[in-house]
Amino acid sequence: MYGFFVFLHVLVSVLLVVVILMQSSKGGGLAGTFGGGMSTAMFGGRGAGSFLSKVTVGLAIGFMTLAILISLVNTPGGSATESIVKKKAEERVITPGYDLPVPISFPVTDDE
Repeated sequence: MYGFFVFLHVLVSVLLVVVILMQSSKGGGLAGTFGGGMSTAMFGGRGAGSFLSKVTVGLAIGFMTLAILISLVNTPGGSATESIVKKKAEERVITPGYDLPVPISFPVTDDE
């Protein structure tokens, strides 16, 4: 289930980027690259702008919904979501003073 939601999220993300790049701005955007006359003939004079705006809003809502669903599906407490670092920390036996260096004692002479 989690993998399916992630796949849908990636698909919606890519489509959202493509639709945003296709929208024309003051500079023309990428809409003119794919044949600006074609979109005018297909959607009417203003139809392409409003259609792409509606698709953008729909994809943005889908993006946010999928993000929330993925976060709900991936709840902590499952064995698959347990951190490897936490597992290793629990396995490690801690002995006090084990990692401390041993002091070196030098022989004491009477010369000093």
